[in-house]
Amino acid sequence: MSPKRSEFEAIEALVCRDVGRGTQPLIDATRGALASAATSLAKASSVGLITGFFVPRGEVAAAETDGPVGTALLAAGLAACGVPARIAVDSPCADVVRTAVAAAGGGVSIDEMGVTDRSGLERVIESWQQAAVSHVVAIERCGMAADGRPRNMRGVDVSPWTAPLDDLFLGGPWEKIAVGDGGNEIGMGKLPAGLIARHVPNGAEIACVTPCDHLVVAGVSNWGAYGLIAGLALARSAWSPMLARFLTAERDRTVTRAIVAEAGAVDGVTARREATVDGLGLEVHGALVDGLRRIAWGKAAA
Repeated sequence: MSPKRSEFEAIEALVCRDVGRGTQPLIDATRGALASAATSLAKASSVGLITGFFVPRGEVAAAETDGPVGTALLAAGLAACGVPARIAVDSPCADVVRTAVAAAGGGVSIDEMGVTDRSGLERVIESWQQAAVSHVVAIERCGMAADGRPRNMRGVDVSPWTAPLDDLFLGGPWEKIAVGDGGNEIGMGKLPAGLIARHVPNGAEIACVTPCDHLVVAGVSNWGAYGLIAGLALARSAWSPMLARFLTAERDRTVTRAIVAEAGAVDGVTARREATVDGLGLEVHGALVDGLRRIAWGKAAA
């Protein structure tokens, strides 16, 4: 086994593990996808990213912390490497994404559209095509189920807060990479039919049917984004010094705290306005980031 292959497998083992959602069979079905996704993304000339998952629960109405943090850091890292990066988001999640991008370091364009703004969505598709976007990465973005509606893990239809950004994801000749952690996110349509229904609670109702070229099923979607950053450092060594600046526990903490304090983001599992992601504290995410840095940068990560 080559050292680089071993490192990719170590990265995947760290970020792609079930944290209690019943997703291990989904993870097993996508072994090796993180390496193929990172290797493909390392050839990108222009990247579009899609994120934002709205949580309408009880008195809570806000975007969740998972997704925007990892998306912003990956986008900022790509921009620092000279790859133009832009993020598409609908209005309910836009403030959180803007805050995440600013806290991550900026340098990333944001394309915002309303939930029902079809003409706005079509303009973004056209602008991405004209910009010769080569790769699109969807991270923790609720996608369309078999009935044509986006549903959260509880099976609730969230279409009032969710623009059909699946159409943007599929709207060009770009390479399509997706990161998710539950089965209802854009890209999960790549999995074998019925797999999500058999293993994930409410799987038959929530399973996203939108496909992709490379699917990373992570324990937490932000982790999948971090795994891509570490994988890019392996696949494109010239980018490694720049990417190392964006994959740190401190950056993760800074961006997560900013979107909660400044934009009102909530934990998607607890629905609380606190600096946690999927019910896990910042110390858990920080330890994972430190582990990724040891794999991708070794002693240089210290």
